[in-house]
Parts: sequence; C-alpha cells; structure tokens
Amino acid sequence: MTNKQRTDLIEHFIRERKYADLRTLAEKFGGSLSTVRRALDTLEDRGVVRRHHGGASLIETDALAQEYDFLSRVQRQADQKHVIASLVADQVRPGTTVILDGGTTTYAVARLLVEKRVQVITNSLPVASLLGVVGNAETIVTGGSILGRLGLLVGPLCEASFEQVHADLAILGGTGITESGVWNHNPLVIAAQRKMIAAAERTIFALDATKFGRKALSLTAPFAAHMTVVTDTRPAPSVEKAIGDAGAKLTLAER
Repeated sequence: MTNKQRTDLIEHFIRERKYADLRTLAEKFGGSLSTVRRALDTLEDRGVVRRHHGGASLIETDALAQEYDFLSRVQRQADQKHVIASLVADQVRPGTTVILDGGTTTYAVARLLVEKRVQVITNSLPVASLLGVVGNAETIVTGGSILGRLGLLVGPLCEASFEQVHADLAILGGTGITESGVWNHNPLVIAAQRKMIAAAERTIFALDATKFGRKALSLTAPFAAHMTVVTDTRPAPSVEKAIGDAGAKLTLAER
C-alpha cells in the first residue's frame, strides 16, 4: 500500500466516524504509528482533520459546528476570563469607541459591554452577533474573509477597514506572552491585530495565565507605553520586568 492510498483510506475512515485514534488507524491500515501521524499531518494541512493527542477528529464545516467550536472555547477557563473581562470592561466609559478582536476573553468583555452606550468596531462575527441582538452598543463590523471555525474576519479587506478608523481603545487577546511581548499563531490574525493596535490610542491585552511563557508563530507586538496587560495571575519576573521597562502597564485582576 502506498502512502497516498493509506492517507486516502484514513481520510475516508475519519469522515465516516468523525474521530479515530492512532492505534486503531495503524492496526486497520497497516504501517507504524509514525506513518499514521504523517498521514494525519497531511490531512491536517489540507484542512480535513484536526490533530489531537493520540488521534484526530474531522473538521466540521457547517455553521452549527463552527458555533459549537467557538462556544466550547469560551467555556475554557471561564472563571478566569470573567474576572479579567470585568476589570477590562470597567475601563470602558460611555461614549468610548472600542475595537474588539475575536478572542474568547474579549468575547467575555463584549458580554459586559452590552448595556453601555459605546461604539464597537470588531472583526468577530460572534461579538457582532451578540451586540447586534442585545444591549445599547453601536456595532461596526469590518469586511474580510471568514477564518474557519473562529468566526473571524481577516485579510486585506479587514486590514483596510481598520486603517480607515480611529478608536479610543483596542481590546485584544493572544496565544502567548513572554518577555518579548504578545504572540499569536495565525498570520492573518496577527496582521489584523497589528492594524487594530495602530488604529487605537490605547491597547489592552486580556490574557489568562494559561498564556504565560508561550510563544506562537509570530510576535504580534512587543510591549509599548500605550499598552496594558490585564491578567489574573502575576507573570514570571522576566515578563513583569519587560512590561515595566517598556513603559507598559500590568494590571492584576482579583479573583
């Protein structure tokens, strides 16, 4: 059996069952665990599956699956996100123009802004949907192409939208934070976030403790004087020092 034949059979198997573990695939289609991993890597690169520890699951493309994926992420570290979001939302005054990105912590912030009379600019379809149904916020949605299951608008149209606006405050998330700054994993998300930062007078990064010490594909932004990092746990001394040395601010939310 060639590698392509094995990969095609594995794809068909996962499409039928939605999930499969490595050992089952190796036993059913032959080859070592390393061979199966390479086949799954190929399928993941093609956007067919998402790799997990010990296996892979089918990437659903329907709207319900997209919503479920985002909402399931919202539930992770929900208590920490709420504590952080509360502190961030307290800094948003009525009449403020706010940029909100598509992170799950910023979605928690959006929930707390629904009754405030603010203007929100966002590239997040979940945030826009929330604010469009309830509350007093005026919501402006950027253009762009939808990024997978996150409900994010990205790409040249999105970036051009942020180039044409000005905001008092940008509230962003991130994949990781180190002494170098805040990191993210997707080039399109990173490009959009950089435009958000440039469009705003101040930027708040809302990050829970799971992001500490993590690097991703690229550095979204180094620390700067117009930035505040809001989190629920004191970071490593090297990170705290880097924030202070750059003139940025660290704010700790009390649980």
